[in-house]
Amino acid sequence: MTRRPLFVVALAMTAIALAAYGFGALRPQELSTVDARFSIRGAQAPDDRVVVVGIDQPTFATLRQQWPFPRATHGKLVDQLRRDGAKVIVLDLQFTEPSSRGEEDDIALVDAMDRAQNVVLASSEVDPKTGETPVYTPDLLRDVGARVGNSLLPNDTDGRIRRMEHTQSRLPLLGVVAAERYTGEEVSADGYPAPIAFRGPTGTFPVISYSDVLRGKVPAGTFKDKIVVVGPTDPTLQDTHATATSGSTLMPGPELQANAISTVLDDRPLREVPPVVNVLFIVLLGLAAPLVSLRLGPGRALLVLALIGLAFAGVAQLAFGAGWIVSVVYPLLALLLSSIGTLGVSAASAAFERERVRDVFSRFVSDAVVDQVLEATDGGAVRLGGVRLQSTLLFSDLRGFTSFAEDLDPEQVVDILNRYLGEMSDAILDHGGTLVAYMGDGIMAVFGAPIPQPDHADRALAAARDMLDRLERFNGWIAEQGLGAGFKMGIGLNSGMVLSGNVGSERRLEYTAIGDTTNTAARLEAMTKGTPHQLFVSDSTRAQLHQVPEGLVFVDELEVRGKQAKVKTWTLG
Repeated sequence: MTRRPLFVVALAMTAIALAAYGFGALRPQELSTVDARFSIRGAQAPDDRVVVVGIDQPTFATLRQQWPFPRATHGKLVDQLRRDGAKVIVLDLQFTEPSSRGEEDDIALVDAMDRAQNVVLASSEVDPKTGETPVYTPDLLRDVGARVGNSLLPNDTDGRIRRMEHTQSRLPLLGVVAAERYTGEEVSADGYPAPIAFRGPTGTFPVISYSDVLRGKVPAGTFKDKIVVVGPTDPTLQDTHATATSGSTLMPGPELQANAISTVLDDRPLREVPPVVNVLFIVLLGLAAPLVSLRLGPGRALLVLALIGLAFAGVAQLAFGAGWIVSVVYPLLALLLSSIGTLGVSAASAAFERERVRDVFSRFVSDAVVDQVLEATDGGAVRLGGVRLQSTLLFSDLRGFTSFAEDLDPEQVVDILNRYLGEMSDAILDHGGTLVAYMGDGIMAVFGAPIPQPDHADRALAAARDMLDRLERFNGWIAEQGLGAGFKMGIGLNSGMVLSGNVGSERRLEYTAIGDTTNTAARLEAMTKGTPHQLFVSDSTRAQLHQVPEGLVFVDELEVRGKQAKVKTWTLG
């Protein structure tokens, strides 16, 4: 089929995919593919610069204190971490109001932070106009050498956390502040919001029990020169979150913050590709369908397109491993829509062409041969051109019909001729021949084309015998009509290599067979005139018979115009 309809459909489907990408229509589905890519990648080694200290069930069992713990207890933990050499202490805890245990409890924590001079506090309550928190005043933070960071991370539309801002409500995020305290350098806001480069699912970062640290049960140097994130890891404290890697198991807040801190320290190792790259992939996959469909049949095209989709998914996964998030849903949507559209157009075109082939060939071959032609061409278009095949040509002519028709009405002549041609055509078609042309009362037929037939010579001779038998019945009908005694006919058969195929133009096609074999068959038919024989069979046809029938008798070696050597000729006795 022509290329234009396929590409028009493919471009239309690609435009739909581009529009969906532009409007983010399938963003939830796209985000789910990011989760899948994390799962396929698997867990990586945790960042050894970050350690999580969790308030877990063993902590409650050991300390036997109610939540929230006294702030003096947190102060003791800060002192323990300071003595072990922690470089940054991140308290992922909410101190939104003065301690219910009195001012001394607050002072105990403040004094510990003052001794450490490296504490980062978390706050989820921030004044969006000033970026200040209700408890951690600038003076307090300055006096104890502490900083505060916004602990809130944005949720995607499906409720999962996959990315982080640099600043929210004019307060840098906790991960940003912790990284700045660790490196001593300011983190640029360029490139944010950024995907969180999760090291793996929940539990990837090992958790050291709060109570073990408090009681000095941790080997010396465990926290030396590290960022220590302290917070609740017991699910009953409800500081858990759905993330890109958590699956059905929610990730504790301190581990989530550890992943965010690691992302900032590594300068956003996971980034989304520029939109132009996604647009390019959408266009390339959208145009893959027509390009493949033009070269392959629907079945193979579908398989190849599926492989292209899998290959693209593999490329996207490799890119993910290298730190780049490539859009997957929209390019695959373009491939799917374009494939459906182009294969649909191809199927409709193929069905149309099959009917066209059937219409063209059913005029001169049997239905069985038409089916073979359709199978051989896979329903493809009828094209100009031909092939060389071993075939047998049959020419026939009705003797004396022209003079006979001069005394009859035209309508009667056409009726008689159609009856005759109908009988002879049935004889040819019944034996698997191809009707090439009617030439007045003459017939040209070929056996062994357009579909090869190993027994083409046998079929042609059997058709000739049938034609002679049908002529007798036709003559009987002529006599019954009172139109005379009937007619004789001439038939010529010759076998050899024949060039056969469709000739003409795209607007009008004719099937034909040409070559010396054809010319000789036509001349043998003409040479039956003036002889007692109605059939001349060339020696080449006799030689290709699989079974020589009884009654085939030798006539003579005849000179045929255009042939240097005489042609041995046979007939049915």
